[in-house]
Order: sequence, then C-alpha cells, then structure tokens
Amino acid sequence: MAFVEFRDVRKIYQMGEVEVAAVDGVNFDIEQGELAVIVGPSGAGKTTVLNMLGGMDSCTSGLIKLDGREISAFSEKELTLYRRYDIGFVFQFYNLVQNLTALENVELASQICKDPLDAKECLEQVGLGHRIGNFPAQLSGGEQQRVAIARALAKNPKLLLCDEPTGALDYRTGKAILKLLQDTCRTTGRTVVLITHNQAFTAIADRVIHVREGKVSSMELNAHPADAATIEW
Repeated sequence: MAFVEFRDVRKIYQMGEVEVAAVDGVNFDIEQGELAVIVGPSGAGKTTVLNMLGGMDSCTSGLIKLDGREISAFSEKELTLYRRYDIGFVFQFYNLVQNLTALENVELASQICKDPLDAKECLEQVGLGHRIGNFPAQLSGGEQQRVAIARALAKNPKLLLCDEPTGALDYRTGKAILKLLQDTCRTTGRTVVLITHNQAFTAIADRVIHVREGKVSSMELNAHPADAATIEW
C-alpha cells in the first residue's frame, strides 16, 4: 500500500448552470520518503490536487488516502485535525506574522501540534540560527521562505506540501530553496510533494506526476535524481 493514494479523484465546481471539472479522474501513488513533483501548466488542476491532499478542499468523488487513512471520507472536524497534525504547508508567499520574530513564527506552529520539533533547531536546520530574533521585514525573501519551511517542519508532519515555493524568489534564491527541500527529504525521510509549472524541477524528483486538463497525463520514477544545486532553468 502506497503512502499517498489517489483513486479516480474528481473535483467538480458549479459555475451557474455549468459544471467545471478542475480534476477529472486523477490516479497516482506516492511512496513514503519520496520527493514527488506534480508539474503542469496553469489551470491544469495541480493546485486543486494539492488542496485536496492537504485537507483544504474535498473531492467530489473518488478515494484519497494518506498513510492508510481515507481522508476523502473525513468530516470537517477530522479534516481540521488532519491539517493541524499531519500536514506541513509551504506556499509561494510566506504568510509570516509580521509582528513576530522568526523564532516566534516557528513556535506558533509548534504550539498546535502533538509532537512538535524544537523551533530553534528547525531554524538552525534551514540555516537561520543567527536570525531567530529578526522580524520578517528584516529578512530577505529567501530567508522568509526558509522561516516558512522551518515552521512547516516544526509541526513534525507526515507530509510536506509545497505550492510553487520558489515562485516569489529570484533564480539563485529559488535554487537554494529547492536544494533545502531536497536535502530535507533526504536527511529526514519526510515525504515532500512539490507543485510547479517549471519542467526543470522534475530533474530533482524521485517521482514526477504530469497533470494536464485535470488528468494525470503521465507519471515516471527517476532512478537518479539530480542535485538541486546543479539544475538550470
């Protein structure tokens, strides 16, 4: 049994009298400890897939499982607990609390979890041990994204979901963030799912899932993932 399972998952939105299938019969598996990249153009349905996997949205039909639990059958209360305890989120924009320090931002996440990691150690892990007392406005974009990653890791989640995590960053900083996510997956054994439109990112993945027009168009395993520091785009 795979760690993540999608079976014939559909998400239908009602737009007046018209039904729009954002996701239309998606099937894929992700194994524990993999870095999986879900790639596709804008509007392909990849963010909808991530939102359903993260418990922020529900599927219209189909089956979604994480670690043997059928999250597609969860109640709203169960989804809230699932998001709180099992999922770490990293978004394109950092969503830090501006009047809290880097350390306090990370501690904020760890306070709502069952078995959190040490906030200071998480910041040290992402290379920001010397910036724990700084506020977001005193940090660069790349540093703020590192705080966001540390905040997600501090929850000690089963799954780390990253939606275009380099989208607001320059090329050099974006590459450093990709390297950090890849290293996190390798050193902690944590499962990481990264959503992107950038085909170059597929080189670093263990598993690549191509999404187009609400469907998985292809999926492949990468026997020899590239080091994130070496890829170009």
